[in-house]
Amino acid sequence: MESQRHHHVEGLVNGSLGKQDSEISRATSPAGAVTMENGHTEGEDIVKRNRPRTYPYFASLPYPIEDEATRQQNLSTILDQLYIALQSSDFTPGAVHWTKELRSWMSLKFDPPKPIRVKLVKLYFELALAPGIDPSVSERFASMFMLLTKRKHYLRPLKEITLDWRPLYRELKVFVLPSESGLMQTTSLRRSIKTLIKITSFAQLYFDPEDIPAMLEEWLPHFTMSSAEGAFVVIGLLNMLLPTTPPPPNRQDLVPQQFLPTFFHLWSLVNRSRVTDIAFIDLFSRMARDMLPCSHIDFSEFGLFTAEQSTLVTTAILRLLEIPVGQSTSPYSALVDLGAGMGILLERDSRKHPVSHHIARWFVMSLSPACLEKKTSALSLLENLIQAIETFFHPSNSGSWTRTLAQLVFYLADFFVMRWNRERNGEMEVPKERRLNEPLRKRFVLCLREVIFMGIYAKSGTAMSYSLSTLQALAFLEPDLVLPGALQRIYPSMQGLVEVHRTVSSLRSLQILARTMVRTKGYRCHITALLGLALPGIDANDLEKTLYTLSFFGIVCYNIPFEDLSKGREDIQGNMLAMDWITGEMERMEQEGASVNLNYADLDPTMEEMILASSTAGFSEFVSSFLGRVFTLLENLPDAARIRSGSPEENIVNTLPAAFQPLLASLSPELFDMALNKIVDFVANHVIHQSRDAMAFICNCLCKVNPEKALAKFVPVLISAIRTEIDENGAGTTRNAAADVLPRDRGLVWNISMLSMCVVHVGSAVLKYKQDLFDIAIYMQQKCKGTSTVHVSNFIHHLLLNLTVTFTADHALYEPERLKDGVKPHLWGLAEPAATIKPKWHVPCKEEVEFAVELFQNQVENSLKHLRGLIRGTSSIKRDGSGKEWSDEVSRNLVLLRLLLAGISGLFDSNGVNEGLKTTAAGINAEDASSQTNGHAVDISDREDDGDDMSGGNSSLDDGIDEASIKPSFQYPCGQVLMPGDDLYNALHSLRQDIGRVLHEVHEFLTREGEDDVSSFAPLYTAYRSWFVDVGLERSAHVLDRVTRLLHADEHPYKVSGVRKDYPRSILVRRANVYHTQRVRHNATPRPRSELDEQLLLDLAQSSLSIYTEVRRNSQSAGESALKVIFGARLFVIPHLLESFHEAVKTNDFPRIKGGMFALLFGSLAKTLGRHWKYTPEVIRTFIEASTADKPSIQKLCSGGLYQIMEYGRPGHRMAIIDRTFVDPFAPEDDVEDKIQKKKDFILNKRANIERKKLQLAEELVALARVSHWKKATRVATIVMSLGLRFDHIASDSMIDLITRGTIDPHPGLRGLYSQGLVALFTMTDVRAVCNHEYANYIQALQDFPAKVKVDTNAEDPAWTEGYLKAFSQPEADVYIDHDYPGWLVWAKTMPGYKANIKDDIIYDQLEYAKRGKIGDLMNREWFATFFKYLKQEPRDQSADKFRMASAAMLTYAFELVIRDGLTEATFEDVKEETLKVFEDGSDKHQHRATAEILAGLVTSVMDNSISRRTEVWEFAFPIIKRVFSDGLTPENSGYWTTFLHMIMQARDPRRAWPLVEWLSSFRLDMGSNAAFKESSKIHLMHQVIMDAGWHFQLDAPITEDFFAHIDHPYKGVREAMAHTLGTITRTRYHESFKDVQDLIKAQKAAGSIGVQPYVPTEEFDDRMHEVFGRLEKWRHERTPGQQTPSAYTSGSKTVLLWLDSMLSSSECTQLLKYFPNLFTEQFLHMMDVKEDPELQSLAYHVFRHLPNIPHRMGEDAQLIASLIRIGRTSPSWHQRLRVMINMQIVFFRRLFLLSEESKRKLFDCVADMLEDSQHEVRAGAATTLSGMIRCSPLDLREKMIISLRDRFTQMLIDNPLPKKPKGQLAGLSSARTSGTNTPTPEAQRLVITRHAAVLGLGALIQAFPYSSPPPPWMPDVLVTLSQKAANDPATVGNSVKSIISDFKKTRQDTWHIDVKAFKPEQVEDLSGVLWKSYFA
Repeated sequence: MESQRHHHVEGLVNGSLGKQDSEISRATSPAGAVTMENGHTEGEDIVKRNRPRTYPYFASLPYPIEDEATRQQNLSTILDQLYIALQSSDFTPGAVHWTKELRSWMSLKFDPPKPIRVKLVKLYFELALAPGIDPSVSERFASMFMLLTKRKHYLRPLKEITLDWRPLYRELKVFVLPSESGLMQTTSLRRSIKTLIKITSFAQLYFDPEDIPAMLEEWLPHFTMSSAEGAFVVIGLLNMLLPTTPPPPNRQDLVPQQFLPTFFHLWSLVNRSRVTDIAFIDLFSRMARDMLPCSHIDFSEFGLFTAEQSTLVTTAILRLLEIPVGQSTSPYSALVDLGAGMGILLERDSRKHPVSHHIARWFVMSLSPACLEKKTSALSLLENLIQAIETFFHPSNSGSWTRTLAQLVFYLADFFVMRWNRERNGEMEVPKERRLNEPLRKRFVLCLREVIFMGIYAKSGTAMSYSLSTLQALAFLEPDLVLPGALQRIYPSMQGLVEVHRTVSSLRSLQILARTMVRTKGYRCHITALLGLALPGIDANDLEKTLYTLSFFGIVCYNIPFEDLSKGREDIQGNMLAMDWITGEMERMEQEGASVNLNYADLDPTMEEMILASSTAGFSEFVSSFLGRVFTLLENLPDAARIRSGSPEENIVNTLPAAFQPLLASLSPELFDMALNKIVDFVANHVIHQSRDAMAFICNCLCKVNPEKALAKFVPVLISAIRTEIDENGAGTTRNAAADVLPRDRGLVWNISMLSMCVVHVGSAVLKYKQDLFDIAIYMQQKCKGTSTVHVSNFIHHLLLNLTVTFTADHALYEPERLKDGVKPHLWGLAEPAATIKPKWHVPCKEEVEFAVELFQNQVENSLKHLRGLIRGTSSIKRDGSGKEWSDEVSRNLVLLRLLLAGISGLFDSNGVNEGLKTTAAGINAEDASSQTNGHAVDISDREDDGDDMSGGNSSLDDGIDEASIKPSFQYPCGQVLMPGDDLYNALHSLRQDIGRVLHEVHEFLTREGEDDVSSFAPLYTAYRSWFVDVGLERSAHVLDRVTRLLHADEHPYKVSGVRKDYPRSILVRRANVYHTQRVRHNATPRPRSELDEQLLLDLAQSSLSIYTEVRRNSQSAGESALKVIFGARLFVIPHLLESFHEAVKTNDFPRIKGGMFALLFGSLAKTLGRHWKYTPEVIRTFIEASTADKPSIQKLCSGGLYQIMEYGRPGHRMAIIDRTFVDPFAPEDDVEDKIQKKKDFILNKRANIERKKLQLAEELVALARVSHWKKATRVATIVMSLGLRFDHIASDSMIDLITRGTIDPHPGLRGLYSQGLVALFTMTDVRAVCNHEYANYIQALQDFPAKVKVDTNAEDPAWTEGYLKAFSQPEADVYIDHDYPGWLVWAKTMPGYKANIKDDIIYDQLEYAKRGKIGDLMNREWFATFFKYLKQEPRDQSADKFRMASAAMLTYAFELVIRDGLTEATFEDVKEETLKVFEDGSDKHQHRATAEILAGLVTSVMDNSISRRTEVWEFAFPIIKRVFSDGLTPENSGYWTTFLHMIMQARDPRRAWPLVEWLSSFRLDMGSNAAFKESSKIHLMHQVIMDAGWHFQLDAPITEDFFAHIDHPYKGVREAMAHTLGTITRTRYHESFKDVQDLIKAQKAAGSIGVQPYVPTEEFDDRMHEVFGRLEKWRHERTPGQQTPSAYTSGSKTVLLWLDSMLSSSECTQLLKYFPNLFTEQFLHMMDVKEDPELQSLAYHVFRHLPNIPHRMGEDAQLIASLIRIGRTSPSWHQRLRVMINMQIVFFRRLFLLSEESKRKLFDCVADMLEDSQHEVRAGAATTLSGMIRCSPLDLREKMIISLRDRFTQMLIDNPLPKKPKGQLAGLSSARTSGTNTPTPEAQRLVITRHAAVLGLGALIQAFPYSSPPPPWMPDVLVTLSQKAANDPATVGNSVKSIISDFKKTRQDTWHIDVKAFKPEQVEDLSGVLWKSYFA
């Protein structure tokens, strides 16, 4: 401590001289420093935040606290230490520890000055991405970076800080861009991609928009659709990294519209992909958000975007919501997203960033008043979108979309509220003309209102919660638009008129609307009535409803005082006035229905106040009936299962106090007295066992709110009741084994529980009853035994807590000065501003402390006396017989001790705890530590024997002390009560030591005498835990977590986006309490270890390896807690645990082995073990021994522990590359260089030692693996692999030997392991070689390939691209282009290539050669023979029966040794012979698999090598391959060969495998062959080649010719293969190849706001299409109708369909758009008519349904629609007319925003005409289509269509009446007109059809609005028209009418009571005539 204190004094001296401690101003320039020095003494604050804190944390505490200078001084100490740690490359524990310190410094709400924050952000950004830092450590740095930039207002982007995007991109690149090497990065230093993505979302804000051109230059060249991965990665990178902040005003070339066309173009290149839709909407929505405040960027009614761009985005949004339409397939094609490959890694986590969030952000951030003036705008798009999908919000219509939609509306409202509030309070600086205004707000709320009123009744819980929060937001925005509708729905359901689930929704709505209602004039008068109506919700039969009712009451009580405002006012008689008014309002709502408008704004204010005052007269009645209901509830509560099960009963117990606390706090004094009396009476006269806890909580609330009044009533009553119970009833006299309370003890336990809850957290008021409480405690302790004693101890615990803890004791609704003139109406709903809060605290006074210590002393001494007596056998209770009584006594006393310790923990202090004991680790400061050890850094080996204590020094130098125990150096005042040196202080602490000693004695006695007395061990170890951890605060009860969680739960209902801490006062007061607890917790730091601690730690360690599971568990968990609070405890217990573990393994003692494994490997010791290589080797050896134990549970443990052990073997941290510029600003004033140097040497020394030990262990294990049984050997082998492989020396020879021989081990499991090891060896060598044998290059992934060259591109030359592609059709090349991307979208300046003829593609140094030679020596012919033999073995299970990439990869390396380096014994000749042996005759599939793997290895091994070697290999391999491909393929083995091809082709230039490519491409169809499989498998292989080569495949023309010539091939397999290949060929022909990025951007901008249309078909493609379809048409006429056998037409059609299907379901589908209207539609419909070939029909149908999902551009869909209409009206076949309608509906919906008005009208007319189709099915189809189309049309169009269609159809009914029946016929006989015998006349038939059409048409109108309640005004008349005019029609027509009317009633079951009001009474009768017949009529 010395030097620290010294430091501090210095600071004070400087401070008093008026010179601010120089540490702070180091960040400023000299000039800045001067002002700071002078300015600071005047008490000005350093600039820290752009927005001051809302809450006065420091002012609200009840004790004096540190000053700002101290805080900043501590910060500078932290930063100095951080600097030292970083400079001496001490990342963990050093830098990690100081990062933790910084975090905990900030968590106390201290802020670093802004310049320091900027430096910190930059430093942590660098550290999080620095190469070479261990990933787990860099995660810590990353999370610190995110903490520093968590809120945008900490630092303004660009103005105050910019970050560089390149380091982040460098890290991401490793994951997503094809590594230029063929070598996989085997470094263990990969960061997790998830962390990188997280960092990106924080850092993106701070990237500089001026870098955009550079970013695009960097990424766009990688864009390629030929292998779609490229496209997905580029789009992902754009979304992740592109800065969206506004560019500076002078850079017009960077405004968004500059790049948007290009982005839209890229978007249209990747059609049908969900991933890209999400990415672009995410990107655009962030642009909209960030550019909104920027005035120099154009902003229209669509925000940043143009009209066309916005409609496209909205269309994409409609797609994304995946709303089902008719029979449509999904708008996305799964195949496209499958191609994303690594691009998937660049997605944000969809749970944290749901797509609905981006959508909402895009809409809301594009709104501005400009939207109100224009007909179409961002707002109108939103309105149309919501109207189109509104029926999907209805509860009856739920599905996969429900959640997304609910989320969407929630985010919309949330963003709107946030923007509204932030624009108002100046947090968002938006230019005036863009600010949201009232009319805009009104339109927005109206747009969402309807769907929300449906949403709150949703069936799914999540959807309902989202909708309720939305409702809250809307009510906040426009109370007058939302509340009337809400009340209109709530009243009926509260009066029990409707179903239960609606009541629950209504209660929840009330809960969230309560606050808005209380604060809004007029509506607040409803509150009292609603409270009364909600009372019946408290009901023991429906606990869910009870919960919501209670929360509603709680929320109301937080916001209004329960004070009768009508008292003493002449003008109000009780609550009559209010009753009348409310009744009137309810009637008004009933009359006007849902459109009710209660303009309360116009109410006369005085009148409103009178109504309000009158309504409060009902409060007393409410309170008394509320209490009555609660008592009834408690009397009827079911027995709760006592365990925390989350059962409803338990929730009630937790919710009651949450409702009572605010309720009691808001009562006026008279009401409080009434409540108090009622509750006291209830407690005194009842004992209800199962609601004991609930009742106790209620008493606690009473005592907290007004301790004086409440205690005066309670204490006497309860104490006398307790004495009576004990004396009269003999309660508590018997022991009982079970946990439940005996009936005769129940009264006693009830009273004790009440008493103990009455004295906790109530403050000093208990002192009045000091003597009574003291006596009753002693009395009960003497008299009671059995279960009730626990409750007694609990009572004492509570009393102690109350006496010693500092807490807020303030539940008032208002600050006292507000209430000077009584409660007035304006106080309703008033929230105190956070800044002026002055909480009342309870701070323990001297008397309280004395009372506490006295009580503690008395109880402890008694208890210790008892325990000693019990152990020594001097007590009256003996250990004999079953000894149960004895155990009970022991347990009881232990429980008491634990609760006593926990109760008084607030008075202990970590320094006084060890008073008078010898302590180790007394906390010598880090600086002196190294000088203490004989003045120089000693060799580590001495130090380790020193018990790693370093002569008692605790220094952060030595890893010897683990993370949790580097001493935190800062304590802040937190209101300590007892000071050292006080008598009480000493007495208290010595008592604690006595307790420790007695606990030890009990432990010794039990382990010696009663090891089987398991039940006594549990309380013993929980007492241990309390003894260790409860110092300073009751840590064992997790106080901080608890108060924080409760506070969060209570704040939640009040959170409003964009408004800060607008909470009721009592919640704000609790915030201060939480802050105080945080400070206490911060001070409860680890303490030095005393002998007593060591004694007890050893006890725990001993029991951790007990025989009994329960004992082990308890002591391990107590041990884990203890380790956290004692310095160096971990290292202290490890040797003891290890020794016992070792013993257990020796004697094969299973239970103890388990104990050892758990204690060492599954707890916090595991990490420490890995740092101390003194112990690690021993642990590993013992673990290996243990793993042979013959017990399944231990085997399971071992496989779990294996990962931990492998971690130990990982190479240690060696070097990290950090940019000094970020670290240097933190250099301290004093010179710390020598300190750093010492520390650095020490660390390096230590690392070297550890590595040495690892090597020794590896050698030892290698020897062990050779001789062990396979089970043991597998464990050993896995450990060796991680121990032995190192960058510097690769591996030891013996290890190489083990691995190489192991690869041909007879045991399959071992073989797999070792061959993995062998691959790792080879890769390690290769990676080392390409990193130029330098570790620094290795961690930065800098690789250098001799073969790699940069090829200049000459893109200026127009013929360049063509020439570049042509080169791919010639085998010779000097440079191979292995990557697919160069030039696909744009050309970069250069592209990577690889030299074609090179002798050595990797250059090895001496060491690498030697190691490879070592392997080579072992690989003789026999080795290969054995290895090949195993390849041929039949795999164990089916799933493993495939081409194994791993074997092929291993062979590749082996063959490189043979062929390239000639280092093996075996020669290439040997290998050839062995290979042929493997293949034999190729009759067995396993021979094929093995051969494919071997050949893949061979070919790959020379791919990158000299031409001569390549020729040599091809000469051997090609004949075999050729033979197989020509004749050897069977369905069983073709899979192996396809993968073989893929392996040698993928990501490589096709010219590398030229013989194969050329031979496969020369394949032509042989129409004469009938070996279908042979043909199709060859096409498959060719297809594989084309897919791998992508657009580099240039031999396509003859293939296409050949295939198109034979599309009518007779065999299905061949046709399918052909179609897929054709699809791939067409797909890979397209490329854009702009000459550079600038050119691309210009071209797109010139083409308009959405860029150039991609995929325009070429001339040649056009001719081909027409030719093919012409042929099909010809064949169709040649085929005889009804022909059963396949014909040219059916076969040809299938091929074409498959080909089109493959194209339509991938991104280039838009290439076919121009053929839709004329070529496709008709042909497909014809194909669907071929009944004889169901396969063709379903295929055609499938492809036909793709059409409407393909995105057209705006205005290009007219032709398609015209052709659909033409077919619908004129096609002779009714099937075609019916089917074409499916597509009309889908096109209409998917392109809702893109269709022109004219097209929409045409579609409507067409469908309406089709209602008169002669075929019944078509008519029905038209009706559904029509109603669907009406439903999703925008409002204005919808209204127009409804009116015109209604008039048209009504007219049709009137114009075509049914002929009258001829007179005189009996009604009974059927008339001629309807009789089935006579054929109806054509006239009659036409009549029926016309009438049917009209009925269906009117029906469609009704069915378009199945849920709108109440029905729109035109609907009743339509229904009546139907029932009068057509209900009596015979047959079809009449039935249709009936079903229409009955459906109408069915969908409105829920809301019928509202809907029925839309009809006039006579109309209801008309309808009921048709429908619901009375049963009795």
